[in-house]
Amino acid sequence: MSQIKDILTKYKTIAMVGVSNDQTKPSTIVMKYMQKYGYKVYPVNPSAKGQKILGEEVYAKITDIEDNVDIVDIFRPSKEVLGIAEDAVKIGAKVLWLQLGIRDENARELVEQNHMEYVENKCTKMEYQKYFLKVRQAFPVLSD
Repeated sequence: MSQIKDILTKYKTIAMVGVSNDQTKPSTIVMKYMQKYGYKVYPVNPSAKGQKILGEEVYAKITDIEDNVDIVDIFRPSKEVLGIAEDAVKIGAKVLWLQLGIRDENARELVEQNHMEYVENKCTKMEYQKYFLKVRQAFPVLSD
């Protein structure tokens, strides 16, 4: 089984860092999608702390979440990843997942030293579709 399929099969709680109240943002679209497929998603966004996004209370940082978090899914610039990775280690997360275009070698080393799995430059929604729905296209095809 692939690492990604294994992660999405085993782990069902996700702290999504960088989710916004804007329903058109990729992070919010991904959150809604993952909720639809049975994942518990905790939105994390310091500027929206205390609000609700898609029915869930927003946290300022992942260390504020009292429940266990399996996957820390990051929609933030690469330069912010290491600090989030440090918090992911503190809370005992199992996976640090960096969305499309996001990479950080220092974060990778840190989480792997702490026996966590590391995924970079991948979208949770697209990977879920690929492995569980056998859908491969990211965008609808235009027909003539």
